[in-house]
Amino acid sequence: MATVPANSATVAHVEEHDHHEPQSFWRKYIFSEDHKTIAKQYLISGIFWSIIGISLSVMFRLQLGFPAMKLEFLRPILGGWINEAGKLDQDFYLALVTMHGTIMVFFVLTAGLSGTFSNFLIPLQVGARDMASGFLNMLSYWFFFVASVLMLSSLFIETGPAAGGWVVYPPLSALPQAHKGSELGMTLWLVSMALFIVSQLLGGINYITTVINLRTRGMSFSKLPLTIWAFFLTAVLGLISFPVLLSAALLLIFDRSFGTSFYLSEIYIKGEALPNVGGSPILFQHLFWFLGHPEVYIVLLPALGMTSEIIATNSRKPIFGYRAMIASMMGIAFLAFIVWAHHMFVTGMNPFLGSIFMFLTLIIAVPSAVKAFNYITTLWRGNIRFTPAMLFSIGLVSFFISGGLTGLILGNSALDIQLHDTYFVVAHFHLVMGAASAFGLLAGVYHWFPKMFGRMMNEKLGYIHFWMTFIGIYLVFFPMHYIGIAGFPRRYYAFTSYDFTKNIFADMNSFISLAAIFTFAAQWIFIYNFVHSLIKGRKAPQNPWKSNTLEWTAPINPGHGNWPGEIPAVYRWPYDYSKPGAKDDFIPQNVPYSQTPESNLPHENELISLEKEIEAQNLNDQFKQAH
Repeated sequence: MATVPANSATVAHVEEHDHHEPQSFWRKYIFSEDHKTIAKQYLISGIFWSIIGISLSVMFRLQLGFPAMKLEFLRPILGGWINEAGKLDQDFYLALVTMHGTIMVFFVLTAGLSGTFSNFLIPLQVGARDMASGFLNMLSYWFFFVASVLMLSSLFIETGPAAGGWVVYPPLSALPQAHKGSELGMTLWLVSMALFIVSQLLGGINYITTVINLRTRGMSFSKLPLTIWAFFLTAVLGLISFPVLLSAALLLIFDRSFGTSFYLSEIYIKGEALPNVGGSPILFQHLFWFLGHPEVYIVLLPALGMTSEIIATNSRKPIFGYRAMIASMMGIAFLAFIVWAHHMFVTGMNPFLGSIFMFLTLIIAVPSAVKAFNYITTLWRGNIRFTPAMLFSIGLVSFFISGGLTGLILGNSALDIQLHDTYFVVAHFHLVMGAASAFGLLAGVYHWFPKMFGRMMNEKLGYIHFWMTFIGIYLVFFPMHYIGIAGFPRRYYAFTSYDFTKNIFADMNSFISLAAIFTFAAQWIFIYNFVHSLIKGRKAPQNPWKSNTLEWTAPINPGHGNWPGEIPAVYRWPYDYSKPGAKDDFIPQNVPYSQTPESNLPHENELISLEKEIEAQNLNDQFKQAH
């Protein structure tokens, strides 16, 4: 095979990206292979799904908060699911809860968060022209899109969408004849999730390959921003755990449609014995939660990584404990795979086995505490700039701590058995996983909006959005801890059969529902700000936050290929902020030590001799072949 000199390949690649042939509208904006366009597609899809997901939660909160209220005003939206008495249909209530959980966990906080920012930031921050495979990247989004269409269509079918909780436990989900929500809606749910998992696997392979193989000259793993470490470890988590959920879904499809008995045994429906023998619904729980608990960190780690970048940038301080942060994320990623059965303490498991899972669950608090401590220490005595992104990042830390503390309670099997399936659990995971990850997503949008769209968002509207959302979330979820301890169960249509339950829960549920409506209303401020800034926002400067990472060295509106000409080389870590002796309070990664003698530490002066070696390096695999 003929070889091409490295410099020739470099020139060929540069010319290719400087002189692209004109692309059609469909190729440029719809079926694009440009990672930045695909990231925007994920973001817009995620925003669309978040509006639907939160709207569904407001609907069932109206039922919970005001069980006697007639909901006739929802009939134009819900049609026959509002019954003749003007009340929400009981079957549809469970469907609303199921679809809300599915949409928010998978379609918003997994695809919307990781799909957006892994795609957008990995090539820009590691110094790559694009993802390792633009075609696989495009395919990943369109698998997600088809999954979205199927999931959305299930909301409009006669029997209604899936209704078995977002965990879709069998036997309810495995028996179409058991319940309306187990009919066609459940089939669409399972097929949609199978396509969604394929999308995530294609994306994860791409992210891992890009980080390992396509880093620019000088970009060692020890110089990667914490965002990239988070995206990388998230992709590894997904690549290992999502196939297990895919197998669980396929086996459930077999049980539903082909007469197998993986999850079914000795079932009676309306007095009739079904022929299924030998299966176990507990098997599904093991398979589901083997993905389900890593999924917590699949949605949380990207948010934590972006928070690290935003807090360091806006504190004008180096991130505290860079290596400890990486080690803590690795520890979290490892432990995430061996704690899944803490969701199953009430399944009748051996108490000794339960104690092992309890021990491992409590250990995961250690790397989590390291991260929280390092965030707080980075903020300490920093020259803090309270941008909207910074406020949302600090809000994430608040939710991460307050929600994490209740995780210590639920990780204890003796306590969890009492609190299982109560609103205490709902409050815990909505704070530590839902709200924290959503704040990471919003922080990322506010921070990288100028690089994505070349315009600035309105800061005043950002501040209003933050305070209304931050206060609203605590007003929604903090009281849930109390009604959970009092015994209020999750997924109940109404809990007003007895006078004592009316007295205990009615007022608090009404308050929570009003707070939920208030919080939902606040999100329209963000939607307005996003759309208005997209069209009429102030044009962004090259580096509005005075940040060190490579994406800010690219043009304001980078084309396909990111940098015109040669990709910048990297000489230093990404957190040289407020360095004593430096002319500015930030030194970008592409500035050599030879240009900053006044601020170099002794060991950094020794690195000057390596600069020519870095500059002479081939730009990795992306330049080893002619284009």
